[in-house]
Amino acid sequence: MLRRTIEWAEPAVEDLRRLYDHLWALNPGAADRVLDRIEAAASRLETLAERGRLVPELEDSGTTAYRELVEKQYRIIYRIQDDRVLIVAALDGRRDLESLLLERLLAAPKARRH
Repeated sequence: MLRRTIEWAEPAVEDLRRLYDHLWALNPGAADRVLDRIEAAASRLETLAERGRLVPELEDSGTTAYRELVEKQYRIIYRIQDDRVLIVAALDGRRDLESLLLERLLAAPKARRH
Protein backbone atom coordinates (compact mmCIF):
# COMPACT_ATOMS: atom_id res chain seq x y z
CA MET A 1 0.00 0.00 0.00
CA LEU A 2 1.36 3.39 -1.01
CA ARG A 3 1.99 5.79 1.87
CA ARG A 4 1.98 9.45 1.05
CA THR A 5 3.44 12.34 3.01
CA ILE A 6 0.89 14.83 4.31
CA GLU A 7 1.85 18.46 3.79
CA TRP A 8 -0.13 21.53 4.79
CA ALA A 9 -0.05 24.62 2.60
CA GLU A 10 0.38 27.78 4.64
CA PRO A 11 -3.18 28.99 3.87
CA ALA A 12 -4.54 25.71 5.30
CA VAL A 13 -2.45 26.18 8.45
CA GLU A 14 -3.92 29.67 8.74
CA ASP A 15 -7.41 28.20 8.27
CA LEU A 16 -6.80 25.92 11.26
CA ARG A 17 -5.47 28.79 13.38
CA ARG A 18 -8.49 30.99 12.62
CA LEU A 19 -10.93 28.14 13.21
CA TYR A 20 -9.26 27.18 16.50
CA ASP A 21 -9.17 30.78 17.74
CA HIS A 22 -12.83 31.27 16.87
CA LEU A 23 -13.90 28.05 18.61
CA TRP A 24 -11.62 28.68 21.59
CA ALA A 25 -13.42 31.94 22.30
CA LEU A 26 -16.73 30.04 22.40
CA ASN A 27 -15.68 26.74 23.98
CA PRO A 28 -12.01 25.78 24.54
CA GLY A 29 -12.79 22.06 24.86
CA ALA A 30 -14.68 22.05 21.58
CA ALA A 31 -11.80 23.85 19.89
CA ASP A 32 -9.42 21.07 20.90
CA ARG A 33 -11.82 18.32 19.81
CA VAL A 34 -12.51 19.88 16.40
CA LEU A 35 -8.81 20.43 15.71
CA ASP A 36 -8.04 16.83 16.73
CA ARG A 37 -10.79 15.49 14.42
CA ILE A 38 -9.58 17.53 11.46
CA GLU A 39 -5.96 16.51 11.98
CA ALA A 40 -6.93 12.83 12.42
CA ALA A 41 -8.99 12.88 9.21
CA ALA A 42 -6.12 14.51 7.33
CA SER A 43 -3.63 11.93 8.61
CA ARG A 44 -5.76 9.10 7.19
CA LEU A 45 -5.01 10.49 3.74
CA GLU A 46 -1.53 8.97 4.02
CA THR A 47 -2.96 5.66 2.83
CA LEU A 48 -6.45 6.54 1.59
CA ALA A 49 -5.99 9.75 -0.38
CA GLU A 50 -8.28 8.70 -3.23
CA ARG A 51 -11.26 8.26 -0.92
CA GLY A 52 -12.17 11.95 -0.90
CA ARG A 53 -14.71 13.23 -3.37
CA LEU A 54 -13.99 15.82 -6.04
CA VAL A 55 -14.73 19.34 -4.75
CA PRO A 56 -18.14 20.11 -6.29
CA GLU A 57 -17.55 23.86 -6.64
CA LEU A 58 -14.32 23.24 -8.53
CA GLU A 59 -15.62 20.33 -10.55
CA ASP A 60 -18.43 22.58 -11.81
CA SER A 61 -15.69 24.92 -13.09
CA GLY A 62 -13.83 22.07 -14.82
CA THR A 63 -11.15 21.62 -12.14
CA THR A 64 -10.85 17.99 -11.07
CA ALA A 65 -7.42 17.96 -9.42
CA TYR A 66 -8.73 18.71 -5.92
CA ARG A 67 -10.52 16.40 -3.53
CA GLU A 68 -12.09 16.88 -0.15
CA LEU A 69 -12.95 15.06 3.03
CA VAL A 70 -15.88 16.24 5.05
CA GLU A 71 -15.44 15.97 8.81
CA LYS A 72 -18.74 17.03 10.37
CA GLN A 73 -19.28 20.54 8.94
CA TYR A 74 -15.59 21.05 8.07
CA ARG A 75 -14.07 20.49 4.66
CA ILE A 76 -10.46 19.40 4.20
CA ILE A 77 -9.47 20.22 0.63
CA TYR A 78 -6.37 18.64 -0.85
CA ARG A 79 -4.50 17.61 -3.95
CA ILE A 80 -2.71 14.31 -4.53
CA GLN A 81 0.76 14.86 -5.99
CA ASP A 82 2.68 11.63 -6.57
CA ASP A 83 3.87 10.52 -3.12
CA ARG A 84 2.36 13.40 -1.16
CA VAL A 85 -0.98 14.91 -0.26
CA LEU A 86 -1.02 18.70 -0.17
CA ILE A 87 -3.78 20.07 2.03
CA VAL A 88 -4.74 23.47 0.68
CA ALA A 89 -7.71 24.40 2.88
CA ALA A 90 -9.56 23.43 6.05
CA LEU A 91 -12.82 25.34 6.07
CA ASP A 92 -16.21 25.52 7.66
CA GLY A 93 -18.50 23.97 5.07
CA ARG A 94 -21.29 26.41 5.86
CA ARG A 95 -19.38 29.19 4.09
CA ASP A 96 -19.73 30.09 0.39
CA LEU A 97 -16.57 28.46 -0.88
CA GLU A 98 -16.54 28.80 -4.65
CA SER A 99 -14.82 32.17 -5.04
CA LEU A 100 -12.48 31.59 -2.07
CA LEU A 101 -11.35 28.22 -3.41
CA LEU A 102 -10.84 29.35 -6.97
CA GLU A 103 -8.77 32.32 -5.82
CA ARG A 104 -6.69 30.28 -3.38
CA LEU A 105 -6.12 27.20 -5.52
CA LEU A 106 -4.94 29.17 -8.54
CA ALA A 107 -2.04 30.53 -6.47
CA ALA A 108 1.03 28.32 -5.94
CA PRO A 109 0.81 27.36 -2.25
CA LYS A 110 3.87 26.93 -0.05
CA ALA A 111 3.93 23.61 1.78
CA ARG A 112 5.32 22.43 5.04
CA ARG A 113 5.58 18.91 6.37
CA HIS A 114 3.23 18.07 9.20
